[in-house]
Amino acid sequence: MKFSEELIDTAEYQRLRARYEPLAQSVRALIDACIRTEADQDEVDRARRTIDEVTALLTERQIDGTHGVRFMPDGQGVTWGNPVIGVRNPIAPPVEIHREPGGRVWTEFVLGAPYEGPPGHVHGGMSALILDHLLGEAASDGLTKPNFTGTISCRYLRGTPLGALRAEAFIERVDGVKTYARGHIADADGPTVQAEGVFITPAWAREEN
Repeated sequence: MKFSEELIDTAEYQRLRARYEPLAQSVRALIDACIRTEADQDEVDRARRTIDEVTALLTERQIDGTHGVRFMPDGQGVTWGNPVIGVRNPIAPPVEIHREPGGRVWTEFVLGAPYEGPPGHVHGGMSALILDHLLGEAASDGLTKPNFTGTISCRYLRGTPLGALRAEAFIERVDGVKTYARGHIADADGPTVQAEGVFITPAWAREEN
């Protein structure tokens, strides 16, 4: 398994993002509306017909398979369809990753009805998904040095409420092809979920280095 070597320059990335990100945001709002609507049968039937028409329009021209990961000239990966950070993926929160000079990464985001597990709280699997991605970002230096999840464990300290949240992750240590990372998700009162994981440099990346 290798990342695509197709390059996309910054200007083209910004042009495509400006075109497709608002569409994903609209569909994200539609997902939330679908969960919480109390529309009557006629309204639901009319909405469904409209959605089916839009789906048919969008599928007239589409790529085969998935987007994979493309790269910008600076080596930064472009992950359009990623379920955590994909700006073209309506199921993504989406999470925007910020990187500090020391290697720590963090993000602030809001989770609403589509991510609910226990009443009023984030589904534990969604917390694990976000932390898996964030720890992987820390371990991989943003995809410039790919490391894949070997193991990850989460400790749920208490329920994570829906709403505004912050997550952080950092590298604890590196041992050969293994990178050990830690992180957490927190609300205004402090951490709700902690995670630790081991991330492995794939064989093909070792060979290239």
